[in-house]
Amino acid sequence: MTEETQTSKILTQNFVTIPRKVPGGPLNMVGLTRSALRVALIENGTPEKQANMRVGQIWQWIYEKGVRDFSKMTNLAKPYREALEKKFLISVPEIISKNISQDGTRKYLMRIDGGHEIETVYIPEENRGTLCISSQVGCTLTCSFCHTGTQRLVRNLTSSEIIGQILVARDDLGEWPNQEAPKPKPRLLSNVVLMGMGEPLYNFDNVRDAMKIAMDPEGVALSRRRITLSTSGVVPEIAKTAEEIGCQLAISFHATTDEVRDKLVPINKKWNISKLLESLKNYPKVSNSERITFEYVMLKNVNDSDEDAHRLVKLIKGIPAKINLIPFNEWPGSPFERSDWKQIKSFSDIIYRAGYASPIRTPRGEDIMAACGQLKSATEKKRKVTKSSEQLELNKQV
Repeated sequence: MTEETQTSKILTQNFVTIPRKVPGGPLNMVGLTRSALRVALIENGTPEKQANMRVGQIWQWIYEKGVRDFSKMTNLAKPYREALEKKFLISVPEIISKNISQDGTRKYLMRIDGGHEIETVYIPEENRGTLCISSQVGCTLTCSFCHTGTQRLVRNLTSSEIIGQILVARDDLGEWPNQEAPKPKPRLLSNVVLMGMGEPLYNFDNVRDAMKIAMDPEGVALSRRRITLSTSGVVPEIAKTAEEIGCQLAISFHATTDEVRDKLVPINKKWNISKLLESLKNYPKVSNSERITFEYVMLKNVNDSDEDAHRLVKLIKGIPAKINLIPFNEWPGSPFERSDWKQIKSFSDIIYRAGYASPIRTPRGEDIMAACGQLKSATEKKRKVTKSSEQLELNKQV
C-alpha cells in the first residue's frame, strides 16, 4: 500500500457511523442498499425465499412513494408490518429552518443524529431542479475561500443521512406520487450535486451507497448523468468514483499554479496539480460526451488574470472538459473579493476561444445567504452567543 493510499484510507475511516439511532435499537431502513436490506430482513425473521420480494416491496414504498409508516404499506400483511415496526424504522433528517430566495432557491438547515446540523440547497431552473447535498458535518479541507472550510469536521454522514436529504427535499417539493393526480409531471428535483458541506471522497463508501440508491430505477430513479460529485482532488479515490459510482465528476480547481493552489486548496500540498491532472487524464469514463467539469471560483487579483486563463487552457489540454466560472460569494471576515465582471468575462472569452465551454454561474439565493456554509455559521454563532449568555448568568448566580 502506497503512502498516499494509506493516508486516504485513514481519512475515510476516521469517522465511523452506525445506522442505528441507539445501539441494539431499531435499524433505519433508509440508506441500506438492496443487499444490506435483504440481509437485515432475513436476520429479523423474513423467510429467505421471500426476502427478494419483500425488499422490492419495501423499496418502492420508501423510495418511489415516499412512505415512512409501515402501516401504510398495504401490500404487506398486517402481522408482517407489525413485526417490521418492532425491528426497523424509516427515518430522515429533520428540517430546522427553510429560507426561500426571491429567485426560488431553497436553503434547508437540517438536524441529523447527535443534534448535528447540515445544509442542503435546492436551485430551480427552467428545465430542471438541482439539489446540492452535503456529505460531512463540517469539512477537513480548510479551503481559504470557502466559509464551510472554517468549520471543523465533526463526522461523516451516513448513507441514510445523504440519501435522506433527497427524500426530505422531495417531501418539501411535493414530488411524491399523488393518487388524485396520477399523471406524471415534470420532475422538480432532476439533478443532484455533491457540492455541499464536506469532501465526498473522504466519505466514499457512504456516498457510493447513497448514490446507488438514488440511481435505482425502482425508486428515486436519477440517471447517473444527473448526479455530479465534486472533489477538491483526493487522487486515490478518483478512479473508484467512475468504477463504483459512475456519476459525473467535477473538480474544485481554482488555481493554475501550485503556489496559489496550495493556499486556496491546501489538499494540493498532498496531491499537486500535476498528480491531479494525471489522474483525470486516465479517468475511466471521461469522453467528449461525459466531460469533467472544472470549477473555478473567481477571486479578484488572486487567480483571475488573463495569464491564468491561458495557463488553465494549457493545463487541461487533452482532457474533455468544461470550465464553470463561479463569481466569489463574499462572506463576513473573508480575505477575498469577487472578481470584476469585466475580468470574469475576459477570462471566459479566452477559455471559449480555446474550444472549451466556459459558462459563468449566475449567483443564486444571495438574499438568503445561500452560499454553502453561511446559514449554519449563523446558527453556530447564535448558539455560541446563547451559551456565553448562559455562562455569564451562571457566574452571576455563583
